[in-house]
Amino acid sequence: MTDAASPTSAGPVPRGLRHWPMRAGVAVLAAAGRVPWPVQRGVGRLLGAIAFVLAPPRRHAARVNLRLCFPELDEASRTRLLHETFRDFGIGLFEFARAWWGDIAPMRRDVVIEGLEHLRALQAQGRGVLMISGHFMTLEMAGRLLCDHVPLAGMYRRYRNPVMEWAVKRGRLRYAAAMFANDEIRAAMRHLKQGGFLWYAPDQDMRGKDTVFAPFFGVPAATITATHQFARVSGCAVVPFFHRREGDRYILRIAPPLEDFPSTDAAIDSARVNAAIEAMVREAPSQYLWIHRRFKRRPDGEAAPY
Repeated sequence: MTDAASPTSAGPVPRGLRHWPMRAGVAVLAAAGRVPWPVQRGVGRLLGAIAFVLAPPRRHAARVNLRLCFPELDEASRTRLLHETFRDFGIGLFEFARAWWGDIAPMRRDVVIEGLEHLRALQAQGRGVLMISGHFMTLEMAGRLLCDHVPLAGMYRRYRNPVMEWAVKRGRLRYAAAMFANDEIRAAMRHLKQGGFLWYAPDQDMRGKDTVFAPFFGVPAATITATHQFARVSGCAVVPFFHRREGDRYILRIAPPLEDFPSTDAAIDSARVNAAIEAMVREAPSQYLWIHRRFKRRPDGEAAPY
């Protein structure tokens, strides 16, 4: 494996004239990550409000998702949650930048971490751990904060643009033990078999992958079965990882490992994973990435809601 392909190295930054626009964008991202946190939060709210106006397809997707997932709320409550979602989306852009490129000393002072004893016990057993979470705007900051306590690796989807690919790996490898692309399943599996910790977010519709329809907020959602497969092949424990921001404080909670997991049924296991992620969303609904069209792919005969 070359250095450029290593899960522990981002390799050299791509050069050449055609890469300069994206390199300039990455430089802006790195600079944004060093802005004082109060300023980041204020500007983030403004960016979220602008995105709400200028991104109607994403606004529509979020509105539909909230209607499907929170039918018990009245229209006014869902609209308020929609605006809060875009506010936290804007703040989350700076959370990403700060986790990758900035100083997180202010976050370390007030972070609350619950359930580390579950990871310590599994670590003592030499057992691999697959930590499952969802696509929350706090995920990068929460991951960096947790890496202060355990050697956590991560998985990510490859980017077609080589500069963005480099930036994502370079930023995350400032704190992660390793980064495995979504086509490096064997390497990720070895990591788990060797007792490593791996963070994985299986809550998006990954076309072309092995999926089943499993309930998410009571709605059938195309769900990747990789969590079941990782646990079945590697023997790893599957541990839900909750995280949210309350004001300036980050709350990280590691739940006990899922019992009797995996079963022999990938659909049942996928429903259990979705239920765990749903519980995470209910703790911090505005911080979830509702702009993703989670229910685009439907069971046969059912129309897409978007």
